[in-house]
Order: sequence, then structure tokens, then C-alpha cells
Amino acid sequence: MALEIRQSLKLTQTLIMTQKLQQAIKLLQLSRLELLGEIHQALETNPVLEEQLSEDQTQETPGEEEWPSFSPEQAAEEPQSDGENKSTVEEWDWDKFLKAQEMPTPTFQEYEERETPPFENLNAQKTSLKSHLQWQLRMVDLEEEEERLATLIIGNLDNDGYLRADLEELAREAGCSPEQAEKVIYLVQGFDPPGVAARDLKECLLLQLGALGAREPLLEALIERHLPNVANRNYQAIARDLRISLEEVAQAVEIICRLDPKPGRQFDPEDPAYIQPDVYVEKVEDDYVITLNDDGLPKLRINSFYLEAMRNPEKLSEAAKQYIQRHLDNALWFIRSINQRQRTLYKVTESIFRFQRDFLDHGLSCLKPLTLRQVAEDVQMHESTISRVTTNKYVHTPQGVFDLKFFFNSGINLSAGDQIASESVKEKIRQIVQSEDPENPLSDQEIADILRQDDIIIARRTVAKYRGMLGVLPSSKRKRPGLRQKGSVSPSTP
Repeated sequence: MALEIRQSLKLTQTLIMTQKLQQAIKLLQLSRLELLGEIHQALETNPVLEEQLSEDQTQETPGEEEWPSFSPEQAAEEPQSDGENKSTVEEWDWDKFLKAQEMPTPTFQEYEERETPPFENLNAQKTSLKSHLQWQLRMVDLEEEEERLATLIIGNLDNDGYLRADLEELAREAGCSPEQAEKVIYLVQGFDPPGVAARDLKECLLLQLGALGAREPLLEALIERHLPNVANRNYQAIARDLRISLEEVAQAVEIICRLDPKPGRQFDPEDPAYIQPDVYVEKVEDDYVITLNDDGLPKLRINSFYLEAMRNPEKLSEAAKQYIQRHLDNALWFIRSINQRQRTLYKVTESIFRFQRDFLDHGLSCLKPLTLRQVAEDVQMHESTISRVTTNKYVHTPQGVFDLKFFFNSGINLSAGDQIASESVKEKIRQIVQSEDPENPLSDQEIADILRQDDIIIARRTVAKYRGMLGVLPSSKRKRPGLRQKGSVSPSTP
């Protein structure tokens, strides 16, 4: 069979992701802060783009400089030469006029000339744990080696205030003896906050008891020997071992629970991250109004200079026309992409709260199950578009600030055949745990039985899963026994 080369023509359709389409998709899933950065970058790189100033920011073009006006008396006082009147501008004595118009120099002129930032731009510096301890260290008179060791101890503290480094190694580095090291570590542990520079949790709690003047044998025994039982609420084992009543155990545990296991966290240098909502949903009379948050986002437009240049292309070179045309196309596409992003965000938000109207009226317990497909079919868009537009977007509602992804959740079957949102089930579990008896906390199976009374069909393992998501401890660790009831058996001696 002979081989031969042939040419054939075939027509196919393929989807090509152009650079402009990729940019539009990228803008669609950016958060508000990321979009702001993208706009500033476009303003810096594209000379055709410019920010549209508001009316109060628009500056008028200054007119011609006005000449000073002079009174006849001032003109008459001017000297004359050769019988000619010197009334022209060139012959005017400007030095004399400027000296006459000078204002007295204010006494604070030197202060005003200093290059200092405005007072409103100054940020208060938050005191860190190490700077707070260094301030206390400067008030203590120590030898050079001891001061060097104390500085090393403070420098090796973690954010919780614990000393994780080996004290012996720090002492050798500072040139201190073991006796001096014990003296210095005891000194630093006496600084504020109480419990700082501890090497483990037991030492931290004992230091705080010493600062409070409450180092009683019972409290020390609980910390030294029964911290796991305290964490697991196993008060019976504590009472049997220490030969005390449950009432005494509960009182001692209450004191220990008031201590701070992380004394350094009050000096946490990380500032909280504040959320700026992308959308506001406000109630006006009996309806809800959706407003996009455009505060701080620059309004873009095309520079008038380049528009005027393109009206007369014959005056431009071919390279200049191509340069302006390329940046003009990019600028127009960028502005259209931002406008399309805002319109899509508004339509998707409107569709979400069309389904979740009961949530706006009554709160989290009335949240309904919702999927991306339902919203996509409602706004006639693809599910991937809905997913992108709801990524990293936040909405401010009368019920609080929520991520747009929060409103998409699975459903739990009801006995009547309907469904309830999983977030609503979590809220019901949280309310049940809050209202339970602390001496007899409900197990996961008991919570599931209570939910079944409300026609919510849910398994015990699902309750355990949702309880873990809420950060709720198991029933064995939520138990807080109080006073012994009548007829209860006293703890037996070992």
C-alpha cells in the first residue's frame, strides 16, 4: 500500500481564551481590596486612563496674573525725572511696593517650616510584650552578665509569653553561672504580666497564683497532678485522689479557669483585619435595597488629550497612532470589564436574597438551602460565573456581615419532605447547647432526638460533625458539676 500526502480542509469551533477575556474573568473574582490595587496599577501603566475627579476636587485653570492696582495718592508720591511721569510697569518701584505690602512675620514661622507629617497621619504604636518587659528591666539594677541574660530571655519568649529556649544555653551565651541564671529567670517571671517567662503551663499557672497571693495546697495539687482531669471535667477522680468533696473541687477549678494560660496574648502585635463589604442590603420600609460599595474606588475615564489627538490622526506618526490605539483599546476594555463586574455582582446578590428573603426578615434560623445552579438559572449565567463573582465578596445585611458563599449550603431533610439549611441546623444545635444544664450536658444522640422533635431528621454523627464545626466540646468536657445533691455518695477514699 503506497503512502501519499494529501491536503484536506476541516472546519472546527474552538474556544480561545483571549487576553482581554482572561482579564475580565480575573476582575470578576477579585475582592474589593484586590480590585483597588488592580485599578491603581492600570492607572500607572496605561497613560490613556485617568481618574475622574469629583466636582469639589476639580481645579480650575488659573487665569492671567493680575497686576496690582494703585491709588492716585500712591502714584503721586513716586519721584519724577526729566519732567516725565513714570507710570509704566517697567519703571515702577517694585521693591518699595512689595515692602509696603509685606505682612508681619508670625512668631511660629520656624515651627511651620519644619517638615513633619500631619498629626492625623500619625499612628499610635502598640506596645509589644518584649518592649513592655524591656521597660521593666531598665528599672532593675543588675550586673552586666545578668542584664545580658535577662535580655536574652525576653528576646526568646514566644507570642504566648513562654520561654521555649533552654535556659542553660542562654546562661552560657551570656556568661552567667547556674545560680545567676536561676536568679535572673525568677526576676523576669516577676514582671508584668503574671505568668510570663514560664517554661510550661504548670509553671505559668503557679506563677499567676503567686501573683494573686492564692498559692493554696489544693490549687497547687490540682495544677501539679490533675490538669488533664481538670480539662476533661473528671471531677470524680480528683475528689477521690485528694479526698475532698465535689463542691471543693468545683470551687478550686473555677479559680483555675480564671487564670490566663497565655499571658502574652494581650500584647499580640497582629492587628485585626477589618472587612469592607462589597454590597450593602438595607431595609427601606417593607422592601430591601441593594447598594454596591463604590467608596474609595476611582472612577475611570479616557484622557481628553489622547482623545483629541485621535480626532486628528493625520498629524500623528504611524508609531504614535499605534501606541495610542493600543492603550485606548485596553483602557476601554478595562472600564467595560469593571462595569460588567459591578453589574454581575448586583444581579447575583439580588438573586441570592430573592431566595433568602426569610433570612433577612427573621435571621439565621430561617436560612434556606441554596445551590449555585439555582442562582445561575435565575440570572441566566453559568455556574462558574456565579462561583467567581461570590468569591471573596462580603455583604452587609440587617443580620450582620456575611460572605456571599455563606448563603450557599446543603439541606437537611425534614419529616414533612421539605428541607432546612445546614447553617440553620448548626444554629439550632448552638442554641440547644447554650440552654442545657451544665451539670448534665446533652450527648450528641440526645441533641439529635431533640432535633427530631422539630421534624429535623439528622444522625448522631452529623450532630457531632456540626458540633465540632461550632467549636463546642463533647458532653464529657462540657460537664460542670456544682453542689452535691442530697443522697449522693461521698467520694470514697483510695
